[in-house]
Amino acid sequence: MIPKDLKYAKSHEWAKIEGTVATVGITHFAQEQLGDLTYVDLPKVGATVTAGAEMGSVESVKAASELYSPVSGTVTEVNAALEAAPEAINQDPYGTGWMIKVKLAGAPTELGGLLDAAAYEQVCAEEAH
Repeated sequence: MIPKDLKYAKSHEWAKIEGTVATVGITHFAQEQLGDLTYVDLPKVGATVTAGAEMGSVESVKAASELYSPVSGTVTEVNAALEAAPEAINQDPYGTGWMIKVKLAGAPTELGGLLDAAAYEQVCAEEAH
């Protein structure tokens, strides 16, 4: 359920690191907790995001929730399809539901604050109880 090739933030965002670019989204656990998403507010291309800082928000039938960037850098791409179809995040949070792509500000070694799949699974288990 939790892809092994991604890095995770305790705030339930994921990052797929490919060279100096990170694709970012929210996890299956997060979308499940939120319920059916109805609106997504994401940063614009060219915006700077900071690891651990707010980068946008999502709204669902249950609640509104802030999104936090798992990485620092400049937004190079935004998944525009989510504007019309935020439910893609519910259906495929690690695929078509990706949110932004970020050109990393520092070396990928700065990702030390992120969790691997096993550690993230522990966070989910603790929160589920």
